Order: sequence, then C-alpha cells, then structure tokens
Amino acid sequence: MSTAHEANAYIVSARRSALGRIGGMHRNRRVEALAAPIIAAALEDAGIAAGEVQEVVVGNASQGGNPARLVALAAGLPFNATAMTIDRESGSGLDAILHAIRSIDRNEADIVVAGGVESLSTAPWRIAKPKSVYQLPHFIGLEPPAASPSDVPQSLLASEDLAERHQISRAAQDAFTMNSHLRAETAREAKRFHGEIVPLRATREEMRDESAIGATLDDIEAETPFAPPDGTLTPANTAHPHDGAAFVVVVSKAVWERLGKPPALKLVASAAEGVAPEIEAEAPIAAMTKLYRRLNGFDRSVVRAMELGETSAAQAIAFMSSLGIDDGIMNAEGGSIVRGHALGASGAILVVRLFSRLVRRQASTRDGYGTVSLGTIGGLGLAAMFETA
Repeated sequence: MSTAHEANAYIVSARRSALGRIGGMHRNRRVEALAAPIIAAALEDAGIAAGEVQEVVVGNASQGGNPARLVALAAGLPFNATAMTIDRESGSGLDAILHAIRSIDRNEADIVVAGGVESLSTAPWRIAKPKSVYQLPHFIGLEPPAASPSDVPQSLLASEDLAERHQISRAAQDAFTMNSHLRAETAREAKRFHGEIVPLRATREEMRDESAIGATLDDIEAETPFAPPDGTLTPANTAHPHDGAAFVVVVSKAVWERLGKPPALKLVASAAEGVAPEIEAEAPIAAMTKLYRRLNGFDRSVVRAMELGETSAAQAIAFMSSLGIDDGIMNAEGGSIVRGHALGASGAILVVRLFSRLVRRQASTRDGYGTVSLGTIGGLGLAAMFETA
C-alpha cells in the first residue's frame, strides 16, 4: 500500500527518558537537563553529528518562553541551529514532530530533532494577578476553569461523563487498568524498553517508568473515586502528570540514503479535531475518525500497532469500542495509565513507542502501519498514521 505522496521525511531514531512522578526521580532536572541526554542518544543511534542538526522543535506546556533554545544549547547543537517551542498542551510533542516532518517535506531543512519535554517538578508557578490590592494572588493550573465550580478537574468530569454515556462500568475500567499493568510488566521482563529508554544515571531505577510498579487488582479496586458516591474514575484507573522527555531525529530522503537507508518511520497522514470542552474525553475519537476519513479507502486491517495517550481507562475503552479497534494492537506494552502522562512530551512518547514496536524490534520488516493519538485539555484531539520504510 502506498502513501498519498512520496515521503521526503524519515524518522531514523527515537529515544525517551523514563517517566518520573512529580517530585520523583527527575525532581531536580530542568527541561534542558532532561532533554539533552535523550537528544544525544537519538543522534548517536542515527549516526548523525550534533553539528549537522539544523533545527530543534520542542513541545512543552509548562515552562513558558522558548525552552527549545535552552535544550538545543544544552545538547551541544550548533549555535546557528534554529529552535522553536510548540505548546498545544498534551499534543505539543506530536505537533513538534509533525512540524519537523513538514519542514523537511518543504525542503526547508535536511536534519531536524523534534519531540517534547516536561519538567513539572521544576516548572515556574503560575499565579493570577490580583484585581485589587485587597485581593491575594492565587495559583492557576494548566487546565482552563470548568463551566461549573467543582473540586474535580474538568478532564476527569469529561471522562466520567464518557463512561456514563458508553456504559463503561468501574469494574471494566479497573480490569483494563490491571491488564495495562500486566502488559507493561511483561514487556519490561522481556527487556522491550531497552534501546528506547535512556537512563540519565546508571541506575536500575532510571531504566523504568517510576509509576510502573506491580499493582494488583485488589489495590486498584480499593481506590476511592474522585467523585463519590457514584463516580467510576479513581487515582488507579487514570493517568497522572509526570516528568519526562522524548525526541526523534527526522531526516530528508537524501540524508536517509546517505545513512544507508536504515529502517525508519514515514508519515502517512495526520489530523486534528476539536470537540466541546465538556466532552473533551472524546477528542481522540474525533481526531482518529477524521484521519480515517481523510484516508478514504484505507484498509484498516493492515494497521499493526496503535498507541493511545489515554487519560483514563474509560477513554481508552470508549476509543476502542467506537472505532472497532482490536484490543491486542493498542498499547500492547502498557499505556499512559501505567507509565504516566508527561503533558508536552506525551505525543512524542507515543511516536517513540511506535518506533520501538514497528522499527526497533522489527527492522527487517518494512511493511508496517501504526497510529498514535491523544487528546488535550480543552477538547482538542490529534492523530497520525505512520508506515515503516
């Protein structure tokens, strides 16, 4: 099956850090300290010198300013390499990679490093400016205020509503969560994350995602819902913000050929779609639906791997049922519920995971298709399809 156009951009390497809880393993690492070793490892994998990189595109949602420049300098890239930061909340890292691909497709660059990084542990605080000298300042989060006041974040309420509309029980969500943990544990024991995760220190702890611990179904079922008494979402069956970084190296066809045509990923198509904020949990469904509509006539049965950056088990279950997806190909080695949700890095992590599944471990097979998808705060969904080269 051929793509809609002759691809000129190739993802030739992809790496990420282990994800750490806020205040956890990455608690003292700023974005540049998190990102630089990942970029160095990705460039080494690709056989490309840092001095050859022409642009760095970084997805980030919490830092402010243009941390991409800090990342580029910390990674030892040339001073004349341009650097740009993209912020579309959780979609930032995927958007950064898509921007790099389009830049190379337009012959504006030959070698671009792109991905995402989030250091919530060291990110600056956001404080609302008081309206008068009598009002105290207060902290504001990344999520926009909900239409109705509630102690439960809008994103969780949206997933709760999604579970109710799709009649997804608490038991089904907990079972999905347990299965995701088991998949991640199986992959870890089989060393499937080796070559993907870059340990920032030579310790066993930094070779695994910090939250990917051995949960039991009893532990998961014992958690208290966020919205009692009838709520179904809990701290166990939802994804939590984490620190982490993920980057890929994107090159032109000429550079790919110069490198000896290594196994790579090529973009087939991408799509973004918005939904009403109160149903934001459905955004990935809307984006994937739009992507398949754009690829009219595409044989979905050839898709061998799917990575969804789910915010909750309810969202993942609704995604699969709405789109008729085989449970065996989606998040086959665990999802965001297990490893954590690294905001601006999340979309890039999905691409790195897809690279591992389709390229890193199946380098001799060049006929694979895979997708990545996720939603962002406020009701925006993103999806992209890639094929092996």
